Formats: sequence, structure tokens, C-alpha cells
Amino acid sequence: MELNVLTIEGKETGRKVNLPEAVFGIEPSDHAIYLDVKQYLANNRQGTHKSKERAEITGSTRKIKKQKGTGTARAGSIKSPVFVGGGRAFGPRPRNYRFKLNKKLKQLARKSALAYKAQTQMITVLEDFNFEAPKTKDYAALVTNLKLNGQRSLLVLKEANDNIYRSARNIQRAEVVTLDELNTFDIMKAKNLVLVESSVEEFGKLFNA
Repeated sequence: MELNVLTIEGKETGRKVNLPEAVFGIEPSDHAIYLDVKQYLANNRQGTHKSKERAEITGSTRKIKKQKGTGTARAGSIKSPVFVGGGRAFGPRPRNYRFKLNKKLKQLARKSALAYKAQTQMITVLEDFNFEAPKTKDYAALVTNLKLNGQRSLLVLKEANDNIYRSARNIQRAEVVTLDELNTFDIMKAKNLVLVESSVEEFGKLFNA
């Protein structure tokens, strides 16, 4: 797949780059994407949910009414789950939601997500650029020039750039990541994938393609 390289003003440079066929041209695996996104969301869960059971409730331990003769069910504790203010039966307890996936499956999931973006022509390639200082208006102008206003975009850099990152962090629906931070969830969440020219060459190395 061949794409034109654009400037940050949204104009063509006259250069073109080829996206690695072994990464962007594969047949996507929906199930691999599903598993990888599921793992990403599960690993982000804190798992600190907790409710008090009857043994943890503070309350009187005396028998609240006599055993027989009341015409209603017997009851021995105000902390019983059947009463308002009592403990919860089988309530949630803290747990770890994390689970593991094979490296090859996770790699297939990322390649599949990238392939979907290539198939739907939602990839833009920019020439390498930098900002002299972190300014939100500079990145806002970039988004406007690429006609991405109101759309969720993901800019992929070859290496960390503090000025670009800090310029983008106050803009809604705009995210910036480095190539080694790229994950399936972020790719699928973004409508438009923006790659800098130097990062395109590294995709083959990243995926051993």
C-alpha cells in the first residue's frame, strides 16, 4: 500500500512511502483483536470492589425476637442479609482480573488492527516534525490542517517527543504514542491513524516482518 507523505500544513511533499505488506496487508483476525482488547481492559481494572458481609457488619448480636409465636420467620441477628442495614450475601470481594496472552497472538492482534485501518484508508503519513515549544494551538492547527477536527486520532511517533506530547494532551480525541507503546485498543479506538514518516520504516522491524 502506497501513501503520500504530507506536511504538517496538510500539503503533499511529493514523496510516497510503502506500508509493509506483512503488517498492513494481512487478513485481519477478529478473534485475536477481541482477546487483546479484552486483556487490555481487564488489566486496567483495579479490582478493589468490596461490600460487607454479615460477619463484618457492626450491630447487636442479641436475638431480635422470640423464636416462635410471632407468625413470621425466625430471626436471630439484625445483621442478616434479609434485613435493611444487614450484610450483603455473596457480595463482591477484591480480586485480580489480569490474564496472560501469548506474544504471537498479541502481535497478530496489533497487525490485524493496523490492517483494518489500511483497508478503510484511515491512515495518514506525515513527514517528521517537531515543535519549538509545547503549544496546544500548534497541535490544534495540525489537526485542522489534516481535517481531523472532531475525530479521534492517534499519532504514532518513532520515539518520545515531549513538545509534541504536551502540545496534544489538552486536545480532546487526540492521542500521541510512540511506536513501542502502540497497542490494539488504542488503534481500534482511533478513527484515524497518523504515522510520522520515520516510524513507517520501523513497523517491519517491530513485527519481525
